[in-house]
Amino acid sequence: MYDYLVVGAGLYGSVVAHEAARRGKKVLVLDRRAHIGGNVYTEEIDEIHVHKYGAHIFHTNDKEVWDYVNQFARFNRFTNSPVANFHGELYSLPFNMYTFNKMWGVVTPEEALAKIEEQRKEAGITVPSNLEEQAIHLVGTDIYEKLIKGYTEKQWGRPCRELPAFIIKRLPVRLTFDNNYFNAQYQGIPIGGYTKMVSRMLDGIEVRLNTDYLEEKERWNQSARRVIYTGPIDEFYGYQLGALQYRSVRFETERLAIPNFQGNAAVNYTDAETPWTRIIEHKWFEFGKDADGKEIPHTVISREYSSEWQPGGEPYYPVNDESNEALYRRYRAMAEKEEKVVFGGRLGEYKYYDMDAVIASALAFCKKSWS
Repeated sequence: MYDYLVVGAGLYGSVVAHEAARRGKKVLVLDRRAHIGGNVYTEEIDEIHVHKYGAHIFHTNDKEVWDYVNQFARFNRFTNSPVANFHGELYSLPFNMYTFNKMWGVVTPEEALAKIEEQRKEAGITVPSNLEEQAIHLVGTDIYEKLIKGYTEKQWGRPCRELPAFIIKRLPVRLTFDNNYFNAQYQGIPIGGYTKMVSRMLDGIEVRLNTDYLEEKERWNQSARRVIYTGPIDEFYGYQLGALQYRSVRFETERLAIPNFQGNAAVNYTDAETPWTRIIEHKWFEFGKDADGKEIPHTVISREYSSEWQPGGEPYYPVNDESNEALYRRYRAMAEKEEKVVFGGRLGEYKYYDMDAVIASALAFCKKSWS
């Protein structure tokens, strides 16, 4: 008999498992994948830590969370400054004075703001009702058409007019030359990769990989006093109310015998014609150097392709529109009646979480459980 059965070795599950074990609880962690770490898993390919499930840059303003993760890893000083590629034209992201100068030739914040205001008025948008209107309201028509529309519609598989405005409300827009995408006090990548960090969280805890909890759910439930479930909430209930919608991502990763492919960790392809949404060059998350600080003479890139999720695939981004939120609330009502199962994390709560928010949520659960 275990005190806690944790289903999923991602960030939420690993934090809860660590905190439970630290308090003397007997813990078992299951994961259907062949590795720990969930979507933050990094694998080493010829001395390069490859973000297998897409780029993950840790960023937070929460000092408690920052101090917590620094128990398990030392973080480098990586700053996320992606580049947008529109048919070969390169623009700085997030949208800042470099972007506005390249787009319109303006050189002062006043000129940039005037140009945005002019295009906003031409569009006649006062209260944005969808993502397209919200984007034009924020940055004008030109930037929307070149740098937002194609990328967003590839990513979500829907016209921008059919997407809710809130998706883009947090889009950084700066009338400065600051090209740090995240407005966060703490930011970086774990030196040695995320897998190393999660491994330290789970040190000394029993972990079983390649094990699908749902195949023998009742048997596993009987083996523990409490179950922490971080998988898809609708799958837990056999999709009996219907399947929640997600966007999924497919990756094409290749090693190249050249030292530098694109000169940046992330380049977004914002035109509609390019089939991938972005290319990640993983070595630049660690400044192109190996563990000894030597330059790596080769590189590894990943092209990302967004697609609609189908059962059996890997769910990434919840589609938090009204119909999906209504369906989730029905599943949530069922979950609240569970006596021993707790649902947490991105899939268990059907919520797009940044990494720091996942950890904060897990810590909040632990404090409530053991206060």
